[in-house]
Parts: sequence; structure tokens; C-alpha cells
Amino acid sequence: MAWREKLAWLAIAGMLIGYVPFFYLFGREAAAGGPSMGRFLLLLGIASAVRVAIEIGGRLVLMLRLGAQAREPADERDRAIAARSSSFAYLALLAGMIVVGMFMPFSQQGIAIVNAALFAIVAAELIRCLAIVLSYRLGWQ
Repeated sequence: MAWREKLAWLAIAGMLIGYVPFFYLFGREAAAGGPSMGRFLLLLGIASAVRVAIEIGGRLVLMLRLGAQAREPADERDRAIAARSSSFAYLALLAGMIVVGMFMPFSQQGIAIVNAALFAIVAAELIRCLAIVLSYRLGWQ
């Protein structure tokens, strides 16, 4: 498995472990009247800290175990995969931000808009990482 594919798997794990519980709890509290700003920020802080801890810890473990492979510069294939994956993520982020910025202000307010923007960002990053994994697995270039 390529170094950058391992990093993509690590990012996917970090986002799923960190943000799936966040969005679940937020959705449950939103159905009951919505969380307070303090509660929202607390949940967001915990989710982000979990993601960062998983990614930094995982990168350190991978770097120690793989040594020289972790320090190899990206080749043409790696750069092509990164560019293609970023273009998929950009389209997802653009669509999400259009919904958040152009439609939601007429029907939602406050934390709901912020949460939708965060969801669009996390979804775009998941799409980018999944595209990286699929590119290495399926040989897309």
C-alpha cells in the first residue's frame, strides 16, 4: 500500500470517528430544539480534537514503522492522483457552499447554517480521501 494511500485511510478513519458522533449528537439535539452555542462549540472541539489526535498519532506511528518510504517525494502518479481527487472534492465543496450560502439563509439560521457548512467541508474532505484510496486501488491516474 502506498504511503499516500495510508495517509488517506488514516484521514478517513479520523473524520469518521470524530465527526459521525458529532453530527449524530447535533442532529438529535436539533430535533429537540437545537443545542446552545456553548454545547455546539464543545461538541465541535471534541470532534476536531479526536480527528487531530488520530491523524497526528497515526502519522507518527506510520513514519516510525515505514522510515524511508514516508520521506519519499511524490512522483507523477501521486501528483496526478492528488490533483484528480482535489477536483472531485472541490465540486462537492462548491455544491455544499451554494446550498449553505444561497438557499439556507432563507429557511434556516444560526447554528444550523454553520453545521451545514461544516458538513459540506467534512464531506468534501471525505470525497477527496476516498478518491485517493480508489485511485490507488483501481489504478486510476
